[in-house]
Amino acid sequence: MESIKYFETIKCDDFEVFNLEYHNKRVANTIGLNVNLQEYIYPISDELLRCKVIYDESGIIDVLYYPYKKREIKNFKIIFEDEIDYSKKYLDRENLDKLFEKRGSCDEVIIVKNGIVTDTSIANIAIFYENLWITSTNCLLNGTTKARLIEEKRLIQKDITLEMLKKSSRIALMNAMIGFDEIEDYSFKV
Repeated sequence: MESIKYFETIKCDDFEVFNLEYHNKRVANTIGLNVNLQEYIYPISDELLRCKVIYDESGIIDVLYYPYKKREIKNFKIIFEDEIDYSKKYLDRENLDKLFEKRGSCDEVIIVKNGIVTDTSIANIAIFYENLWITSTNCLLNGTTKARLIEEKRLIQKDITLEMLKKSSRIALMNAMIGFDEIEDYSFKV
């Protein structure tokens, strides 16, 4: 039987590797092994790179590098899906990809699971609501940027309802490559 594969997406820029402490923690939480990713990551150029580290329960399988260009995201399709599980960063993203395909003319999806706003297909979400930046306690995947910002007390965790999302004055997406990216002039479709 083939083992389940996972991956980490790690930002590299000007030969610097970002937030390794949080990626190392997530790998340890995923497979129960303490792996020092720094021993495997050697950026191939000084440009902004997306480093993809593929691993399974036995350790690191491959390290790949891709030039990174941020995707413009302005409008979101709200997708209701109670059955999705992406609690670990699985290499097989078929279920997320199927939800992303439902976006229609929108740039991205926002996944609502059991009445709670979780994530997009590529990032955690934060909303500015009642003068606080809030991120869902029940997200699909605990992102490394989200974990860092919670630890720095820049975000609080609280379940986000669709009503809260619609009433929020600002939203931001978070992932390893874009950090905390506040989006202006956004819209939702249900």
